Amino acid sequence: MSENEANELKRSVSWKQGMFIALGVPLLILPSIYDVSSIVWGLCIAVWSISVLQGFVQNLAYGEMVTVFPRATGLPGCAQTVFTAEEKTSKYDKGKLIGAFSAWCYWFAWTPVVAIFTMLIGDYLIQMFEIDVLTSGWTGLFVYLGVGIVIVLLMLLLGSRGLEGGATFGTILAIISIVPMVIILLGAFAVGMFDFNNITTEFTTPTWTWGIQDIVLLLGCFGLAQWSACAWETAAIYGPEYKEPGKDVPKALFGCGIICLILYFFVSTTVFGSLGATGIEDAGYASLVPISEQVFGHVGSYIALGLLIAAMVLIIQTGFLGSSRTLHSMAQEGNLPSWFSKLNKYGMPLNAMLFVSVFNMLLVAIVGYSAWIIESGDTVMTILSASAMGYCIANGIALAAYVKTKTNARFKDAERPFRAPRGWKYVIMVMCALQFFVWLPCLVYWSWYLSEGYTPAILGAIIILVFIPIWFWVQGKGNAAAE
Repeated sequence: MSENEANELKRSVSWKQGMFIALGVPLLILPSIYDVSSIVWGLCIAVWSISVLQGFVQNLAYGEMVTVFPRATGLPGCAQTVFTAEEKTSKYDKGKLIGAFSAWCYWFAWTPVVAIFTMLIGDYLIQMFEIDVLTSGWTGLFVYLGVGIVIVLLMLLLGSRGLEGGATFGTILAIISIVPMVIILLGAFAVGMFDFNNITTEFTTPTWTWGIQDIVLLLGCFGLAQWSACAWETAAIYGPEYKEPGKDVPKALFGCGIICLILYFFVSTTVFGSLGATGIEDAGYASLVPISEQVFGHVGSYIALGLLIAAMVLIIQTGFLGSSRTLHSMAQEGNLPSWFSKLNKYGMPLNAMLFVSVFNMLLVAIVGYSAWIIESGDTVMTILSASAMGYCIANGIALAAYVKTKTNARFKDAERPFRAPRGWKYVIMVMCALQFFVWLPCLVYWSWYLSEGYTPAILGAIIILVFIPIWFWVQGKGNAAAE
């Protein structure tokens, strides 16, 4: 077997397995319900629903593009393939840098899912067991770190043995993830906790005037919401591993999309209708804890929330596997050190998985220390909004890549097993402009307004921009080796 064959991901995944792995995406709404609803109150229901519909618009293009390049690893691989020049004309290919930068931003969009849900699980455990973190902030930090260590070890154990085994595990978790969340929320109707008046009377804040600031904050909410509501495109990440990419990619994408549309509307409506703005503020990031306790009682809620925490492991697995494959793809394209492209005997990018694990543990440690010890006010939102900025950039470049495949002579006649509707490139041009000129700047302002500081923007900028010198170093090293 040649080195290229050894480093090529195996085609062993069906569309159902890909969909099940991505089916944890609806849980991405949980860490951001608190932040979005604190800005727009009941209007958050419209934000989530419209954002999922935005996902359908974008994913029609992504589904087509991924099948044009079946050997590319989802959106990052496609962007790198499209923007890299067919023939190298200079020492540093600017087109290759654009594609690589998109892939890096996409990696940063997905990788912190591990840290975000590690901290969210910590928040749920602290509320469920009434752990005293006020007298000693170190207790909260140790909860975060303890949960993080267990999770990354579990992800390494499952992921290192192959995606097919991981998909089987994902299938099991998919069942126990949707069921407990739906049961908890349906219970709010059964016990009379849901009150539609909470939505009608608190649809917007009392100070809402539809002025410039209100509109910018609303648009910032859309920039943040798409991080979760559009994220079911992750089903396309496994393009090189589907048995029949032309058929499996669209099935996996839209199967997951329909489920997301239903669940995002249901979850946002039920949570806000049950708790109202004040109840969500009191619950913080663990928004399902008070609902579960009222529906099932103190003891019964442990079982329901325990299953919900198990479901969070599913979305962590989605982010873990997707981000490690992005690093693998980038290394294969010569945009990161070759160390990231090495596969183990099961054909899995173990080195990339190790890097993802260490990176997320550092995020948990840094933000956890800042939140619990320094008491700076940093929260899950610090990481989430910074990550969402990377998602805006990655989407913008990936959408531009799709437009290029429809207009560039090099790609426009390529075989397309799946096609978006005629003229869809014009729709995508508009979506591309929205990403760069509306969602991103409004999200930066939104994060500053909510955190009363620049920490999210600074954190996002450092992690996103550090890739540029790394890329030039890798290219220079490659050129030196070639000489």
